Amino acid sequence: MHRENTAKRNVIASMCIYGTIGLFVRSIPLASSVIAMARGVIGSLFLLLVLLVMRSRLSREAIRKQFPRLCLTGAMLGFNWILLFEAYRFTTVATATLCYYMAPIILVALSPFVFRERLSLRKLLCVLAALLGMVFVSGAAGGGLPAPAELKGVLLALSAAVFYALIVISNKRLSGLSAYERTIMQLLLSALVLLPYNLLTGAFSAGALSTGSLLLLLTVGILHTGVAYYLYFGSMERLRSQTLAILSYIDPVVAVLLSALILREPLGPLDLAGAVLILGAAILSELPEKPKSPTVGG
Repeated sequence: MHRENTAKRNVIASMCIYGTIGLFVRSIPLASSVIAMARGVIGSLFLLLVLLVMRSRLSREAIRKQFPRLCLTGAMLGFNWILLFEAYRFTTVATATLCYYMAPIILVALSPFVFRERLSLRKLLCVLAALLGMVFVSGAAGGGLPAPAELKGVLLALSAAVFYALIVISNKRLSGLSAYERTIMQLLLSALVLLPYNLLTGAFSAGALSTGSLLLLLTVGILHTGVAYYLYFGSMERLRSQTLAILSYIDPVVAVLLSALILREPLGPLDLAGAVLILGAAILSELPEKPKSPTVGG
C-alpha cells in the first residue's frame, strides 16, 4: 500500500508539472519547432542519465526490430508538440489544453475502425458530450465563429490531439520495449526528425536565445520532460491503468486554473461548461463498462 501511495503521489506530481508547461512555452521567444527539438534532446539525455544511474541498458535488439515504428512515432511526437506549442500562441492556455484533451475522445471514435471495438451507447454519448464541450470552449456557442486567431489556435490544438491519438495507436503495436526505452527513443528520434525541418524552414533564426530563454528551455526539457516522464513511467507498473487514466486529468485542470489565475486569461461560464463536458466525457470513456448480466435460458 505504501508503494502504491508513493506511485500515486509521483503521478500526481508529474501531472501538476505537465499542467504548467503552457506558461513556460509561451514565454520562450523561439520557434515552436526549435522548442520541440530542444525538449526532445534534453528530455532523452536526462532519461538516459537516469538509466545510467539505475545501471540499466537499452535493448538494442528490441530497438532494432521496432526502429521503423519508433521513427514514425518519434516524428509524430515532434509535430504533435509543434502544433500544441503553436496553439498556445493563438489562443488561451486553457482553450489549447482542453482542445488537446479531445485526444481520448478521438481514440474512442476511432476504436471501431482501428481496434475493432464496439462503440457502446455510453461511449457514443461521451463523444457527443465532448463535441458539445468543444462548441462551448471554441466560443462558437457565444454567437458566431470565434476570431480568426482564436479559431487557428483551436484547430492547431485539435490537430495536436489527432497526432497524440495516432501516437497512442502506434504505441499499442510496439512490443518488446519498456516504457523507458520507448520514450527515450521517441524523444531522441523526434529531435533528429525536427533538425532538418528546422534547418529547411530557417526556424533557428526566428528568435534570439537569451539567458532567460535558455533557462526556460532547460526547464521545459529537464522538468517538464525528463523529471515528469521519470515520475510517471516509474509509477506505471504499481498502479492500475484505470487509476493512471483518471489521475492524468489533473494536468488539464491545473492548466485551466493557472490560465485564469496567473495569466489572467478569460474563463467564462461557457468555457467552464465546456471544460466539464470535455474532461467529464474523457474520464467517463476511460472507465470500464459493467459486464452485462447473464441471461437465463437459451
